[in-house]
Amino acid sequence: MAQLRLARIGVVKFWFWFLWAIDAVIATVALYFFFSLAAGGRVGAFNIFPWLAILAALAAVVGGSVWLRSAGQHAVAIVLLLLLAIPGALFVLFFLLLLILHPNFH
Repeated sequence: MAQLRLARIGVVKFWFWFLWAIDAVIATVALYFFFSLAAGGRVGAFNIFPWLAILAALAAVVGGSVWLRSAGQHAVAIVLLLLLAIPGALFVLFFLLLLILHPNFH
């Protein structure tokens, strides 16, 4: 019984950090685009608030999941991570299929 509990903890721990790494990569890409556009003067008063909302949401997902995990809410933390990891993984899968299959859109 104790071994089964330890195995379950290991699986939950793996999935948490796997999903967290996906979300961290997504947040890093968003930060890259934000800073590269800001350096070019493309982020101004007109679109700073949507950018700040996006960055705040990413920080809430990445940081909030770690906080929930440390508070013992492992399932809620994984669900929070899945909200961003599933669309991100589907986006990457779509572009990988485009690269591999070379579709003809004519």
